[in-house]
Amino acid sequence: MENNCNINHPLDDVRNKYEFQKEYLPTEMNASFESFFNHEHTQDILNDVFHLLKKYDLATEEEREHRNKRLYMVLHNL
Repeated sequence: MENNCNINHPLDDVRNKYEFQKEYLPTEMNASFESFFNHEHTQDILNDVFHLLKKYDLATEEEREHRNKRLYMVLHNL
């Protein structure tokens, strides 16, 4: 997955991207994301989560599994 973006994504952008992709994500991630949005995060984490969510709906099943693992790690190691 590419993550060569030089744009810093604010929390609102990450939340909007999540809301857009929510229906495609595993439902068990919903509570983790709600918890995520209730805490402050470094810019690197915000950017990482944004890019994991970006075009999630267009990703192959294999790519989604990879992203799910990364998201799980980020969401549960805060």
